[in-house]
Amino acid sequence: MPSSLIDHLRAALAGQRACRRAGRISALTGGRLRISGLSDVAALGDRVIFEGLPPARAGGEIVEIDEAAATVLPEAVPDGFTVGQTVLLDGPMRIAPDDSWIGRVIDPMGRPLDGRPIHSGAAPRPLMPDPANPADRRALGRRVSTGLALFDTLLPIVRGQRLGLFAGSGVGKSTLLARLASGVEADVVVVGLVGERGREVREFVDKVLGPAGMKRAVVIAATADRSPLLRRRCAYTAMTVAEHFRDAGKHVLFLCDSVTRFAEAHREIALAAGESAAMRGFPPSTSQRIMALAERAGPGSMDQSDITALFTVLVAGSDMEEPVADILRGVLDGHVVLDRKIAERGRFPAVDVARSVSRALPDAASAAENALISEARAILGAYERSELMIRAGLYTKGTDPELDRAVAVWPHLDRFFAERAPGGAESSFGLLADRLATGVAAETAPEAAG
Repeated sequence: MPSSLIDHLRAALAGQRACRRAGRISALTGGRLRISGLSDVAALGDRVIFEGLPPARAGGEIVEIDEAAATVLPEAVPDGFTVGQTVLLDGPMRIAPDDSWIGRVIDPMGRPLDGRPIHSGAAPRPLMPDPANPADRRALGRRVSTGLALFDTLLPIVRGQRLGLFAGSGVGKSTLLARLASGVEADVVVVGLVGERGREVREFVDKVLGPAGMKRAVVIAATADRSPLLRRRCAYTAMTVAEHFRDAGKHVLFLCDSVTRFAEAHREIALAAGESAAMRGFPPSTSQRIMALAERAGPGSMDQSDITALFTVLVAGSDMEEPVADILRGVLDGHVVLDRKIAERGRFPAVDVARSVSRALPDAASAAENALISEARAILGAYERSELMIRAGLYTKGTDPELDRAVAVWPHLDRFFAERAPGGAESSFGLLADRLATGVAAETAPEAAG
């Protein structure tokens, strides 16, 4: 018998328990269940199983404990639950990722969503491990190719970096995420789809990633119709899977879409558990949950590889000061802002370059490359400061040489932001230099001819 199969069998046997502590439902109030008989052995965050229900509806999580009973939130709508129903204590939430999960679509419990059998790994891992020792972690690594000229130059991504994609709905956030999923240089891509619409999960897998992208990807999905427990757990499961491959020495690209829905799911759970609302309805624990999730990504220790992470944030009305965006922006190594106005005029990706930044710079680029980046940003800034005047026809050519050049170069620079990378960062910088020079040549050519 192959050793890998033996390991799977051992893992399956290790997950079986000869006996479990049992309690009973003593009260049902809204979506909260009171369970008697478990208070002396249960811990916050433990999972319970309701007897007599199908697996998809049989679970719950302990969110509050007192001397008399434990309060449980079920993983499904509690229709059909009865007082006196038997409840089994299942213990802390764990999952056992396996290398064979590459190419698969699973739910936050590690169950297959693609209709095929799945094997668990030999070593179960906690969904919320202890924080890593910061003194053991390496610095950010080398620059990686992304497949997009903009992200190879002005917004570079390096190994172990954590970037945020901030955008409203319908601005191309998920499509940009998919482009990066297929283009960024990595060994494994782990995608957490938190609270997505059901049809979008299938579309993301079949059309956006496609067969080629799925060959190196694991997709963990909890759709919008699932309970807040499963939606929040989706991000934790995805990160745990990413850590499994990181510990195996693989460079992991971790994509979470979206942190906003993760925070909203946590808000539902925390408020149901009795926590008070604070920041625009979000409980105080939201900050810690978001920061703890983000901190699990990044460079590993000396005997680990890296998790390069992209977190998406839904910002209503481009409000970058709303709580989730403000919290996440403070702990990331860069942020990318997508603008609806840019999307409406047909440029993709609709990145507002002036408002976006990669904290990998200047270390991620050479002196010559940094000079090109500074030149491009200066031209972009000069044009945007006077854009209203230029479009209204109020600017007279020759008044300001710097603005003259910005007007000449800006169309070429704007097209550059939408271009695919021709073949690595070096080629992208060469293309950027050509675009900057093309605009100047086009502007000076009539004068030279006269």
